[in-house]
Amino acid sequence: MLAYQMTAFDTPPSLVSCDVPSPKTGEILVKIDSCGLNFADLLMAKGTYQDTPEPPFILGMEVAGTVEALGDDVTNLQVGQRVAVFGGQGGLAEYGCFPAERAVVLPDAMSMTDAAAFQIAYGTSHVALEHRAQMRPGETLLVLGAAGGVGLTAVEIGKLMGATVVACARGVDKLAAAKAAGADHLIDATSDDIREVMKSLGGADVVYDPVGGDQFTAAFRSCKPEARLLPIGFASGDVPQIKSNHLLVKNLTVLGVYWGGYLKFRPEVITDSLNTLIGWYLEGRLKPHVSHVLPLDQAAEGMDLMRTRKSTGKVVIKVAQ
Repeated sequence: MLAYQMTAFDTPPSLVSCDVPSPKTGEILVKIDSCGLNFADLLMAKGTYQDTPEPPFILGMEVAGTVEALGDDVTNLQVGQRVAVFGGQGGLAEYGCFPAERAVVLPDAMSMTDAAAFQIAYGTSHVALEHRAQMRPGETLLVLGAAGGVGLTAVEIGKLMGATVVACARGVDKLAAAKAAGADHLIDATSDDIREVMKSLGGADVVYDPVGGDQFTAAFRSCKPEARLLPIGFASGDVPQIKSNHLLVKNLTVLGVYWGGYLKFRPEVITDSLNTLIGWYLEGRLKPHVSHVLPLDQAAEGMDLMRTRKSTGKVVIKVAQ
């Protein structure tokens, strides 16, 4: 099979030919149709992601495909079923083995492309806003990086949850995508003063931040008393340092969000969230935004679209042609 593999952290990943794996106990072999790319793939390729394995390994955290074979003790799935799986790695390949307990059976109405773009982006935003921040209808939500893979879903879900959504992104095209996802107010990160705009809107109750850096600092200073801040990631490359005395003055709360981490200690949080999200999808209330669909031999181009911030929403690699 073909796979987009990391052989060493000081060497760019490359497309290689390797053997089709066999599922171990508790695993399924998936014939992969599509793989959603995530910013974490860029970090993993540099060896800086929190769950980076030792090389060699295959990039690609989330896939959609068809169950090809079952390992021992797998009783909840059948060969031929359409599934989505968050594997954490191994997705940019024609086949992959993944834990059966992580597989979600797909409804017929969900396309493979949508399924590959769905779990991490929507799951992260829903768990962040509903489970962690416990956001309430009528609150003001500020979304940084609002045209990115997770940012757009935060805009969409925030609006579904009844928030007034303020979307911050770079440039007219990205702000247009955020507006289409339901944003009530727009902030251009290239020219607007985040703090001043938020001040004019009364401040933020919840801040959703996959960016970090100066934008986090401005958003932090835009918070109402008792606001909740959700660090999702640090696409700027700058991890902000938070002064606890500033938290004290406004009674602010910072809530870290690592969606994949729940698989290790409270998997039902993810399961319950995905059931809700798939229900919303089937009701037509969610519409995944995929700006680029590329074949496996253009995986490097897909990674570069994220690196250079030329994509909006998700980039999906269509493995099966």
